[in-house]
Amino acid sequence: MEHSTRDPVSRPETSSNIPIGNLSGQTIQSISYALKPLLADVFTLFVKTKNFHWHMSGPHFRDYHNLLDEQTSELLSMMDDIAERARQIGGSSIRSIGDIVRHRCLGDNEEEMLSSRDMLAELCSDNQQITRSLRAVHEICSRHGDVATSSLIENWIHEAERRTWFLSEVQREG
Repeated sequence: MEHSTRDPVSRPETSSNIPIGNLSGQTIQSISYALKPLLADVFTLFVKTKNFHWHMSGPHFRDYHNLLDEQTSELLSMMDDIAERARQIGGSSIRSIGDIVRHRCLGDNEEEMLSSRDMLAELCSDNQQITRSLRAVHEICSRHGDVATSSLIENWIHEAERRTWFLSEVQREG
């Protein structure tokens, strides 16, 4: 198989070689470039949320365990949608764990022992960061007239704000 030396973002990668929505090469590059760190952060948040789901304990174990399970399902769906949208417009997506590490802004949490309150607080903060990132990518998509990606992002903002709200509410003292 011959490898191309051309930048994969400079030309559409759709099977018809025609970008969806007639987006220019620069637009595809800008949006694809913005989606990579977003996807890397959502992947990082997914892994962290799943980690906390597995290691949750305490008197509210079942409620928190189920809440985090719901949130990981939502994040998994979001990851797939982000990656597929990047490809759909003719761009590329992340390709490996190393690629995720290079593009992410959110950090890992490898603590052996963490209270459920600390877990929830960290996830709340991370979801707030995801919301800020979503708003920034939305601005880029809007500026380039990518209505479809903007629309998807609006739904993801709602989901991230809802996750933040739930995580915030369960931390409140009764």
